[in-house]
Amino acid sequence: MAQAGKIYFDDVSTGDEGPALTHELSRTDLVRYAGASGDFNPMHHDEVKAQAVGLPSVFGHGMYSAGLLATAITNYAGIGSVREYQVRFVKQTWPGETFKTRVVVTAKRVEGGENLVDLDCSLANGKGEVKVEGRAVVALPSRS
Repeated sequence: MAQAGKIYFDDVSTGDEGPALTHELSRTDLVRYAGASGDFNPMHHDEVKAQAVGLPSVFGHGMYSAGLLATAITNYAGIGSVREYQVRFVKQTWPGETFKTRVVVTAKRVEGGENLVDLDCSLANGKGEVKVEGRAVVALPSRS
């Protein structure tokens, strides 16, 4: 397996998978993210208000989950490699869930002078329920 940021275009093939990133979502994660982002929607930190609207608990920020997935992509392809990144939020995330990323190479090409690799990516919980799905395009160096 290549080291983070040390993968080369020449060595990547369709179907290859990047290393999975796992993370258990904690309430502390929610508080830290709220402070960093300024997103203080009470559904992310106020148990009483969340339950008052029929939710079982507070839930995670979608952009926090997208950030976990983006981290898996940069762990695989390297910092500064991402050219495009799109996600769709499929289901809410809940404190206590453990997430695992999946990053799969779907195509590669040379375009505009760059070695581009298309990736399908997802973030799922321990039950296999996909919470975030997306795609990315990364630029990788060649060996030559």
